[in-house]
Amino acid sequence: MKILLSAYACAPGQGSDPEIGWNWMRQLARNHEVWVVTRATKRLSIEQGLIGKPSLNAHFVYVDLPKPLRFWKNWPGAIYVYYYLWQGLAYFKARKLHRQVGFDLGQHVTFGMYWMPSFLCLLPVPFIWGPVGGGESTPPRFRSGLQLRGRIYELIRTLAQAGSALDPFVRLTARRAKLALATTNETAVKLTALGCRRVQVTSCIALTSEDMCLIDSTQRRPGKVFRILSAGRLLHWKGFHFAIEAVARIPECVAYIEYWIFGTGPERKALEQLARERGILDRVIFQAALPRNELLQKLSEFDVMVHPSLHDSGGFVCLEAMSAGCAVVCLDLGGPAVQVTAETGIKIPAISPDQTIQDLAEALERLASDTALRQRLSEAARERVREAFIWEAKVKSLGDIYSQS
Repeated sequence: MKILLSAYACAPGQGSDPEIGWNWMRQLARNHEVWVVTRATKRLSIEQGLIGKPSLNAHFVYVDLPKPLRFWKNWPGAIYVYYYLWQGLAYFKARKLHRQVGFDLGQHVTFGMYWMPSFLCLLPVPFIWGPVGGGESTPPRFRSGLQLRGRIYELIRTLAQAGSALDPFVRLTARRAKLALATTNETAVKLTALGCRRVQVTSCIALTSEDMCLIDSTQRRPGKVFRILSAGRLLHWKGFHFAIEAVARIPECVAYIEYWIFGTGPERKALEQLARERGILDRVIFQAALPRNELLQKLSEFDVMVHPSLHDSGGFVCLEAMSAGCAVVCLDLGGPAVQVTAETGIKIPAISPDQTIQDLAEALERLASDTALRQRLSEAARERVREAFIWEAKVKSLGDIYSQS
């Protein structure tokens, strides 16, 4: 098939949306001829990533606003306006390409937010929307405890979600999509409400065989200290403050516990202050964010990954931890709730802040005390990643999706 991808974010080795765009292209280009409309600013990274991959049937088409019109893109909230304008330019480029190539299928891959439209739907070919997420929200009972910055962020996010129902271009995207791919159950509900005829829940993330080789080359190094890991941007909705509170509730007689947090962000000082107030600053180790390859190798030094995110459509770090044999403790929300099962980790219901903290503490205490349970979860986690979350393993499921479209 001749497939056209709209991938605003697409680049190798950068994680998040760029990594999703890149790997989706890689898998499709194994069996189809793929054209990718993406941003010109990623051209160098893309061309370097293509070196040594002559078998990929991929063509890249670069689109961006003129350089003098890009300076405002990084203003607060301006990225969404810029993205709208970029989508318009991408559509006109795609329409011209279609006249020359004659595409069999169009698909929007990134940005992966259901409340933003894709003008690729206007082409006269079957259109797949997604994978998209963003339907998750911070539970109402968790919002009152947020600082002002966090409450403003959540308000803007809620307004964006509500506004999608009023945006005629979003509704048009939903109506014209032959198939919508939702990254979470919460987003699937939103897509159905917008008018999508067919919605399928499918994870937008996976690991590559190269990732697995790197992880497998690093042997697990168990030690006497029970080591817990979190990694990600230090933002209010990542929920790292819940993990600090939970660690503080675990009796020292259970095990000597270290909680390592890798990442940078505006919540760093608040998290340090919380650890200081709870008397565990000596056991909470803050580290700067590591390059992805270094983090993958570091995972073997930890027993458990705790990921208490309040809304996360993906959750790359959970998959990475599972692949390294770390049991995952997460909230039963968003993308991590799709990845983690009862056989591979522990999912905590998010009913109230205090309940969540207490349940996290009990889960971590149980894992610290039960080596056999950790080993059982570790083995099952690695197996689940290999069966369901390797990009190469997605080829068959992707084939099924495209044959139905």
